[in-house]
Amino acid sequence: MFQFVKQAVATSSAVRCSLLTTTGGRTASQRAVHTKRIRVPPPVKPWNDAHLKITPFGWVLLAIPATTFGLGCWQVQRKQWKEELIRNLETRMRLEARPIPDDLTELDDMEYQKVTVRGHFLHDQELHLGPRALIQDGDSKTAGGLFSQKETSIGYLVITPFKLEGRDDTILINRGWVPKRYLDPATRPEGQPRGTIALEGVVRLPENRPQFTPNQRGAIFMYRDVPRMAEIRRTSPYFLDATAAATVPHGPVGGQTRVTLRNEHLSYIMTWFSLSGFTAWLWVRQVVRGKSF
Repeated sequence: MFQFVKQAVATSSAVRCSLLTTTGGRTASQRAVHTKRIRVPPPVKPWNDAHLKITPFGWVLLAIPATTFGLGCWQVQRKQWKEELIRNLETRMRLEARPIPDDLTELDDMEYQKVTVRGHFLHDQELHLGPRALIQDGDSKTAGGLFSQKETSIGYLVITPFKLEGRDDTILINRGWVPKRYLDPATRPEGQPRGTIALEGVVRLPENRPQFTPNQRGAIFMYRDVPRMAEIRRTSPYFLDATAAATVPHGPVGGQTRVTLRNEHLSYIMTWFSLSGFTAWLWVRQVVRGKSF
């Protein structure tokens, strides 16, 4: 009896081990099959590793968008400067005229400001500046009745020394514009006022010599070279533009002061920033990403 029970227990243990082995094998097989169905995505390459592909030449090319961006910022500053200059100019032009100061050096800080003077012209020492087109200010075009419509495109400015009354100072005054055929003072004797007169003028400073402009020859100047004009006529180096009110019949047309300044910096800003953005996009596409067109 004891032998029979021992044999039954051994048989039961063997069957249990067989079942466990079979179950464990199936579970491992099922796990293997399940594992094979999972697709692991490839590792993502971080952006910081992209710089490893950029060659020294690629970094050099980055100077193009960087430079154009800097030029755009510079044009923003230039635009602000030009707008401030225009505001100051307009403010000075609206100020009431004041008598010319006793110390003429004060005129160096008064450009575009109006002053009044009293004295007489030295017509025999007249100079000319040009060629210039007529600046039409109100009715000044017809004030003198001196020329026709066809003559307004070319002419000269008449620069005449002006002896200040009661003083030893003589300055230069731009009396205004005349057509080329009236350049000779003998052709306009009625437009040469004599004696003491009072007039109003706008303070102007010397111009820098424009590029490629030839040197001055004779009594005709290509630009407002005040020091040279004063040296030739032995006057003080100060210059006024006579206003339109100073125009006399058959004489030069006054009011030839340009009060407008070109302000095209906004278009320059758009151009440089657009070019910077476009070249930066090309740089990223071709140098960083390695894509070609």
